[in-house]
Amino acid sequence: MATSDTASPDILKLSLASLSVGWYVILWSLGLIGCVAARKRFRLRPRSPLSSAPASSVPGVTIIRPLKGLETNLYENLESTFTQEYPNYEIFFSVDDDDDQALPVVRDLMAKYSHVNARVAIRRGASVGVNPKVNNLMTGYREAAHDILWVLDSNVMVDRGTLARAVDILNPSPGAPFPSRRIGVVHHVPFAWTTNYSVGSSVEEAFLNTNHAKMYIAINTIAVDSCVVGKSCLYRKSDLERVDGSLRPIPNAAKGGCQPGERGLAAFGRFLAEDNMIAGALWHELGLRHDMSCDVARNAVGDMTLMDYIARRIRWVRVRKRMVLAATLIEPLTESLFAGILAASGLKYLLHLPLTVFLPVHFLAWLCVDMDVFASLAGHAVPAEKRWQFVGAWALRELLALPIWTAAIIGNEVEWRGQRYEVMQNGEVRKASDDRRGIFGRLWGIGRKNADYYEPLEMRD
Repeated sequence: MATSDTASPDILKLSLASLSVGWYVILWSLGLIGCVAARKRFRLRPRSPLSSAPASSVPGVTIIRPLKGLETNLYENLESTFTQEYPNYEIFFSVDDDDDQALPVVRDLMAKYSHVNARVAIRRGASVGVNPKVNNLMTGYREAAHDILWVLDSNVMVDRGTLARAVDILNPSPGAPFPSRRIGVVHHVPFAWTTNYSVGSSVEEAFLNTNHAKMYIAINTIAVDSCVVGKSCLYRKSDLERVDGSLRPIPNAAKGGCQPGERGLAAFGRFLAEDNMIAGALWHELGLRHDMSCDVARNAVGDMTLMDYIARRIRWVRVRKRMVLAATLIEPLTESLFAGILAASGLKYLLHLPLTVFLPVHFLAWLCVDMDVFASLAGHAVPAEKRWQFVGAWALRELLALPIWTAAIIGNEVEWRGQRYEVMQNGEVRKASDDRRGIFGRLWGIGRKNADYYEPLEMRD
């Protein structure tokens, strides 16, 4: 007969083993939701009826593209804005000054597509916050002729039907099924593609196009909270002018109520992840919901070294930690390596299943789901000649996930666009001095001048 002293450890082991297997089932359920949703949403991209509608019958859209120097594929990225199959839009190319290196590219495109209403918006007036992107956007934001805004990063290229399909969702036609709550943001899944296959760029491609996309799509399919990466987002200026980033619900939001004090884009200049905070504000303060179209934001990645990739990932984990601490703390438990080991240990205790049997099956199945997500977003499977390179980059990303998270979790300083910031508790940032970089900054290259890790594009003739 077992004593209470021996029974307690057995109960604890049984509980931990059951918990690890249960968590594994939850993770797989979430991953399969992302995989299936990607198949349904991204493998068919029908042409929107708005593409050929008269200009007077569709809502106008102001496209704002913030620019800062030359980036990989810049000409083609910006050209994709001019070729949108949508009859009523204007473009603002926002820069900090007249000497920005991106301006000759912009002017070349404006001359080529002279029929498109496009302008250069040079920053005027004082900064509205510490975020340089928000400061850059302000002139175009203030001068926008239309209520619908499409903020599109300079390193993103989009399909010519992207805008029309996004407006379909943001402003449903009278005959379309109406959502239970009004859509406040339409966003697009980032899809990385490399121009130079360095180690860092290959790992970035493997990360964004598999695990990141799978979880991003799954979370947005379940839609229990806001989850937006703002490389390509549509929202209404009139909605943004009512919120301030406090995430406090507006009591009379349905009747047009707004937050007191500073509101609109300027209110988000105090955040580094302004895209996520804008989406969160529209969700929590106005009660609006988000949706994705069937398009992706094709993110051109240049010659990124492995240290560049590590520094980039550390930066955004640190930002996310200050915004959603609980989700960031459990992040290692969602990775294939840690989750697989926990589940293998639990199954060994419960079913006496050897680790050497479970783990190979686990990693192979995880990889297959991730590659299926890639195929859904790309429109094709990983090319045969690049398959082993892709699998190697995927494996390296999985191995690096825990060390990167560990380095990120113990610090609060990040670098972006050549400036160091300290991320504070509520996601706001303040400028930090360079003399407090710390050991991980020195070892892993945090503090490099090229903070966004994109290869400069040679000037065109």
